[in-house]
Amino acid sequence: MNIFNGTFLLRFAAAVILLMHSIPSIVTNDVADFGNRYLNAVGLAPFGLPLAWAIKLSHVASAVCLLFQVFVKWAVLITILILVAGIVMIHFKEGWFVVGFGRNGMEFNFLLIFVLLAIAFPNGFKRNSR
Repeated sequence: MNIFNGTFLLRFAAAVILLMHSIPSIVTNDVADFGNRYLNAVGLAPFGLPLAWAIKLSHVASAVCLLFQVFVKWAVLITILILVAGIVMIHFKEGWFVVGFGRNGMEFNFLLIFVLLAIAFPNGFKRNSR
């Protein structure tokens, strides 16, 4: 298996984004605030903190999977589900733009979802013909 194939640059970029979205939060224990102050407050109590940890750890695991090109479709599926949940719960009400004409919008999640789809399906969605 050649991990430095045509999707490597996208996999590397997505892995860095996932790691930078999770590691600092884990190190500073902001993950506890995300679980206790946000997820519990929006009705996910008492599962907010375990869910926050699951999300952050799934980002780390997905980054490793993307870097080493193992379980890529599973990593992409789980990450996309989390990104869609983020759009629904947080970003949609803020609009499209992350910065500029708005703040904290959904454009970044949208882009990352399609980057992940391109990684999981490098040849598109065509059927195998025999």
